Amino acid sequence: MRILVVEDDKHLLQVVSQIFQEEAYQVDSTDKGDEGCLLAERDIYDLLVLDIMLPGLDGLSILKKLRAKGILTPVLFLTAKDSVESRVKGLDAGADDYLVKPFAAAELLARARVLLRRNGKIGMEGELAYGPISLRPNEYDGYVEKQPLKLTSKEYELLKYFLHNREQILTREQIFDRVWGIDSETNYGIVDLYVHYLRKKLASLGCDSYIRTVRSVGYMLKGDKVSVQENANSISHT
Repeated sequence: MRILVVEDDKHLLQVVSQIFQEEAYQVDSTDKGDEGCLLAERDIYDLLVLDIMLPGLDGLSILKKLRAKGILTPVLFLTAKDSVESRVKGLDAGADDYLVKPFAAAELLARARVLLRRNGKIGMEGELAYGPISLRPNEYDGYVEKQPLKLTSKEYELLKYFLHNREQILTREQIFDRVWGIDSETNYGIVDLYVHYLRKKLASLGCDSYIRTVRSVGYMLKGDKVSVQENANSISHT
């Protein structure tokens, strides 16, 4: 799971980021509203944790811009404002939850888990599956039926991203930013290389056709034998 934290208090930003990192979440963070908005618009995150009072764009403005673009990533607001009016304003703007400072780490994590479950990003059983393909997080490997794929760490993350966004078109840029990170020194060509590696392992178990190429756009995970070119102009927000 990848989380973006936008908080102008640098100490709190570090603390919140560490809380999530200690639970094995991937975390990007910034203390600037404008930068946070640009990062969020990449649409590669499973959860956004936003302070309301930020330099540049405030949290409400960021949220309104994202929702106007059709980006539906769940948003948890962090704020020092405890009035009913403030909470209602945030929720009406499209926030999914609201946590007032100061807060306990356990409550922050619990609220995050609720939002991720609600949006289908994590399940109660821990296993993620589509057709015969599944991931077992406790083993950090993928399976076709009961046969292990013996995935490398990047292949595992790539397959996990496909499974979370099954039957949705993913651009190379989205895949790169999510799996390798926006600060990676490699280039988008690495995506095609690792899709090739993953397909090769799936092919050995008869499932390479599940990863479809969308010409000039990217890839999608889909089991049915249908054309994806017709949908190339309707790239889904993940």
